[in-house]
Amino acid sequence: MNSKSIPAFQLFLILLLSVVMLSACNPVKDETTIAGQAETVSEIYEVHDDGRIYAFYDKKTFKEFMQVGETAYRLTRIGTGPNGETMVFGLTKKDKKKGVNTPAVKLYENKIKPAKDFYAETIRHGRIYVFSAFEDMQTVRQFGHPNFFYTEIGSGPKGETVVYVLNKKTKKKKPTALIAEFKKRNA
Repeated sequence: MNSKSIPAFQLFLILLLSVVMLSACNPVKDETTIAGQAETVSEIYEVHDDGRIYAFYDKKTFKEFMQVGETAYRLTRIGTGPNGETMVFGLTKKDKKKGVNTPAVKLYENKIKPAKDFYAETIRHGRIYVFSAFEDMQTVRQFGHPNFFYTEIGSGPKGETVVYVLNKKTKKKKPTALIAEFKKRNA
């Protein structure tokens, strides 16, 4: 190489580096966010056990887990629970290759919203907590107990205590619609 080719080579490297840096700064729209804006999650089932939170967006997968104690397909995320718990997302066979793009994971990461008619159950400490708002569910997951609730002792499918979680807007009335929904889903 002669002395004239070295500056040309340096100029080429600087130009190449500049193009790479500018392309990295270019805002690229995330197609999953755009496509996922209409996507919602209508139901979630959780089981808290031994430092793990098992989350299911599919009732059939949840029921299989309750019978066997395992799921055929799952995504495990160590330490990502609200208090450092391991999150285990039960996946359907159809969604097993989606990984973090499954409905429950996207809901927990605030990439999609819960449906307006959201419903959830959490099994924790031998009780079943029933929710009609994902925000209430997040509060209970983080702090361990609801602020407002209506309790029915022994009314669960196996005689468990059922805690219907309320919030400031719903705390003054018996949650008859939520009780009816729980009984319908667990008949």
